[in-house]
Amino acid sequence: MPDLSAARSPPRFDAGPTLKPLPTAARYILRGGPAVRAAAEKAAGVGVPAEACRALTRDERAALWLGPDEWLLIAPETQAAALAGSLTTELAGLPHSLVDVGHRQSGCEMRGPQAATLLAAGCPLDLDASAFPVGMCTRTMLAKAEVVLWRTAAEVFRIEVARSFVAYVSEFLAEAERTSTPDEGLGSRSQLETFS
Repeated sequence: MPDLSAARSPPRFDAGPTLKPLPTAARYILRGGPAVRAAAEKAAGVGVPAEACRALTRDERAALWLGPDEWLLIAPETQAAALAGSLTTELAGLPHSLVDVGHRQSGCEMRGPQAATLLAAGCPLDLDASAFPVGMCTRTMLAKAEVVLWRTAAEVFRIEVARSFVAYVSEFLAEAERTSTPDEGLGSRSQLETFS
Protein backbone atom coordinates (compact mmCIF):
# COMPACT_ATOMS: atom_id res chain seq x y z
CA MET A 1 0.00 0.00 0.00
CA PRO A 2 1.50 3.41 -0.93
CA ASP A 3 2.49 5.90 1.77
CA LEU A 4 0.13 8.87 1.37
CA SER A 5 1.37 10.87 4.36
CA ALA A 6 3.11 13.41 2.09
CA ALA A 7 -0.18 14.02 0.27
CA ARG A 8 -2.04 14.98 3.44
CA SER A 9 -2.66 18.66 3.78
CA PRO A 10 -3.07 20.63 6.99
CA PRO A 11 -6.60 21.60 7.96
CA ARG A 12 -7.91 24.78 6.37
CA PHE A 13 -9.72 27.55 8.08
CA ASP A 14 -11.54 30.73 7.23
CA ALA A 15 -9.24 33.52 8.43
CA GLY A 16 -10.68 36.85 9.44
CA PRO A 17 -9.61 40.13 11.00
CA THR A 18 -9.88 38.77 14.55
CA LEU A 19 -9.00 35.10 13.99
CA LYS A 20 -5.52 34.04 12.95
CA PRO A 21 -3.69 30.71 12.81
CA LEU A 22 -0.81 30.07 15.16
CA PRO A 23 2.49 28.53 14.05
CA THR A 24 2.79 24.77 14.12
CA ALA A 25 3.68 23.66 17.64
CA ALA A 26 4.76 20.67 19.68
CA ARG A 27 1.97 19.58 22.02
CA TYR A 28 2.00 16.89 24.69
CA ILE A 29 -0.67 15.72 27.11
CA LEU A 30 0.97 14.78 30.41
CA ARG A 31 -0.77 12.87 33.19
CA GLY A 32 0.62 11.98 36.59
CA GLY A 33 0.88 12.90 40.23
CA PRO A 34 2.81 15.64 42.07
CA ALA A 35 6.20 13.99 41.46
CA VAL A 36 5.46 13.91 37.73
CA ARG A 37 4.46 17.57 37.78
CA ALA A 38 7.72 18.53 39.51
CA ALA A 39 9.83 16.45 37.12
CA ALA A 40 8.00 17.92 34.12
CA GLU A 41 8.74 21.46 35.32
CA LYS A 42 12.44 20.65 35.34
CA ALA A 43 12.31 19.00 31.93
CA ALA A 44 10.08 21.56 30.20
CA GLY A 45 11.74 24.66 31.63
CA VAL A 46 8.35 26.14 32.46
CA GLY A 47 6.20 25.98 35.57
CA VAL A 48 3.54 23.28 35.44
CA PRO A 49 0.53 24.74 37.26
CA ALA A 50 -0.89 23.09 40.36
CA GLU A 51 -3.70 25.67 40.48
CA ALA A 52 -6.85 24.69 38.61
CA CYS A 53 -7.57 26.28 35.22
CA ARG A 54 -4.31 28.20 35.02
CA ALA A 55 -1.57 28.40 32.41
CA LEU A 56 2.06 29.27 32.96
CA THR A 57 4.51 30.43 30.30
CA ARG A 58 8.23 30.93 29.96
CA ASP A 59 9.91 32.05 26.79
CA GLU A 60 7.97 30.24 24.04
CA ARG A 61 6.80 27.32 26.17
CA ALA A 62 3.53 26.92 28.05
CA ALA A 63 1.89 24.47 30.44
CA LEU A 64 -1.89 24.47 30.83
CA TRP A 65 -3.79 22.79 33.68
CA LEU A 66 -6.51 20.56 32.23
CA GLY A 67 -7.35 18.46 35.29
CA PRO A 68 -6.03 17.50 38.74
CA ASP A 69 -3.41 15.25 37.12
CA GLU A 70 -3.42 16.44 33.49
CA TRP A 71 -1.58 19.20 31.62
CA LEU A 72 -1.12 20.36 28.05
CA LEU A 73 2.50 21.26 27.30
CA ILE A 74 3.14 23.50 24.28
CA ALA A 75 6.45 24.49 22.67
CA PRO A 76 7.62 25.65 19.25
CA GLU A 77 7.75 22.77 16.76
CA THR A 78 11.51 23.19 16.44
CA GLN A 79 11.84 22.26 20.13
CA ALA A 80 9.70 19.09 19.91
CA ALA A 81 12.54 16.56 19.91
CA ALA A 82 14.46 18.32 22.70
CA LEU A 83 11.34 18.63 24.85
CA ALA A 84 10.35 14.99 24.30
CA GLY A 85 13.88 13.85 25.15
CA SER A 86 14.13 15.84 28.36
CA LEU A 87 10.63 14.77 29.44
CA THR A 88 11.48 11.11 28.80
CA THR A 89 14.66 11.42 30.83
CA GLU A 90 13.14 13.28 33.80
CA LEU A 91 10.00 11.13 33.95
CA ALA A 92 11.83 7.79 33.77
CA GLY A 93 10.74 5.57 36.63
CA LEU A 94 7.70 7.68 37.50
CA PRO A 95 4.19 6.38 36.74
CA HIS A 96 2.88 8.76 34.08
CA SER A 97 1.37 9.11 30.63
CA LEU A 98 2.93 11.35 27.99
CA VAL A 99 1.17 11.55 24.63
CA ASP A 100 2.29 13.57 21.62
CA VAL A 101 -0.83 15.38 20.33
CA GLY A 102 1.00 17.76 18.01
CA HIS A 103 -0.60 16.27 14.89
CA ARG A 104 -4.02 15.90 16.50
CA GLN A 105 -4.53 19.52 17.54
CA SER A 106 -4.29 22.93 15.96
CA GLY A 107 -4.22 26.38 17.46
CA CYS A 108 -5.53 29.80 16.58
CA GLU A 109 -5.86 33.16 18.25
CA MET A 110 -8.96 35.31 18.56
CA ARG A 111 -8.04 38.89 19.30
CA GLY A 112 -9.56 42.32 19.60
CA PRO A 113 -12.08 44.15 21.76
CA GLN A 114 -14.90 41.89 20.52
CA ALA A 115 -13.03 38.59 21.08
CA ALA A 116 -14.91 37.60 24.25
CA THR A 117 -18.25 38.57 22.72
CA LEU A 118 -17.62 36.55 19.55
CA LEU A 119 -16.53 33.50 21.55
CA ALA A 120 -19.61 33.87 23.76
CA ALA A 121 -21.75 33.21 20.68
CA GLY A 122 -20.90 29.53 21.12
CA CYS A 123 -19.20 29.18 24.51
CA PRO A 124 -21.25 28.69 27.71
CA LEU A 125 -18.61 30.25 29.99
CA ASP A 126 -18.67 33.76 31.41
CA LEU A 127 -15.73 35.27 29.49
CA ASP A 128 -15.78 38.63 31.27
CA ALA A 129 -12.27 39.44 32.52
CA SER A 130 -13.50 39.32 36.12
CA ALA A 131 -14.65 35.70 35.69
CA PHE A 132 -12.10 34.52 33.10
CA PRO A 133 -8.91 36.55 33.73
CA VAL A 134 -5.65 36.58 31.81
CA GLY A 135 -3.84 33.29 32.41
CA MET A 136 -7.01 31.25 32.86
CA CYS A 137 -7.55 28.18 30.68
CA THR A 138 -10.07 25.37 30.54
CA ARG A 139 -11.65 22.73 28.39
CA THR A 140 -15.02 23.88 27.16
CA MET A 141 -17.40 23.69 24.24
CA LEU A 142 -17.41 26.15 21.36
CA ALA A 143 -20.68 25.48 19.57
CA LYS A 144 -20.42 21.68 19.12
CA ALA A 145 -16.63 21.37 19.31
CA GLU A 146 -14.58 20.63 22.41
CA VAL A 147 -11.75 23.14 22.71
CA VAL A 148 -9.15 24.30 25.18
CA LEU A 149 -9.67 28.03 25.69
CA TRP A 150 -6.87 30.15 27.17
CA ARG A 151 -6.96 33.91 27.75
CA THR A 152 -3.39 35.01 26.99
CA ALA A 153 -4.02 38.79 27.19
CA ALA A 154 -6.90 41.13 27.96
CA GLU A 155 -8.26 40.94 24.41
CA VAL A 156 -6.60 37.74 23.20
CA PHE A 157 -7.75 34.11 23.48
CA ARG A 158 -5.88 31.05 22.28
CA ILE A 159 -8.07 28.21 21.04
CA GLU A 160 -6.72 24.66 20.85
CA VAL A 161 -8.97 22.36 18.83
CA ALA A 162 -8.85 18.93 17.21
CA ARG A 163 -7.78 19.20 13.58
CA SER A 164 -11.01 17.58 12.43
CA PHE A 165 -12.93 20.53 13.92
CA VAL A 166 -10.72 23.34 12.56
CA ALA A 167 -13.01 24.22 9.64
CA TYR A 168 -16.13 24.01 11.81
CA VAL A 169 -14.72 26.25 14.57
CA SER A 170 -13.28 28.81 12.18
CA GLU A 171 -16.48 29.00 10.12
CA PHE A 172 -18.57 29.31 13.28
CA LEU A 173 -16.40 32.20 14.53
CA ALA A 174 -16.36 33.84 11.11
CA GLU A 175 -20.17 33.71 11.04
CA ALA A 176 -20.35 35.13 14.57
CA GLU A 177 -18.09 37.96 13.43
CA ARG A 178 -20.07 38.63 10.26
CA THR A 179 -23.39 38.76 12.10
CA SER A 180 -22.10 40.90 14.95
CA THR A 181 -20.39 43.48 12.72
CA PRO A 182 -22.63 43.80 9.64
CA ASP A 183 -21.67 47.39 8.84
CA GLU A 184 -17.89 47.08 8.97
CA GLY A 185 -17.51 45.70 5.46
CA LEU A 186 -15.46 42.64 6.37
CA GLY A 187 -15.75 41.46 2.79
CA SER A 188 -15.20 38.01 1.33
CA ARG A 189 -13.54 35.22 3.28
CA SER A 190 -12.34 33.36 0.20
CA GLN A 191 -8.71 33.53 1.32
CA LEU A 192 -8.11 30.28 3.17
CA GLU A 193 -5.04 29.80 5.33
CA THR A 194 -3.74 26.93 7.38
CA PHE A 195 -4.16 26.43 11.10
CA SER A 196 -1.10 25.33 13.03
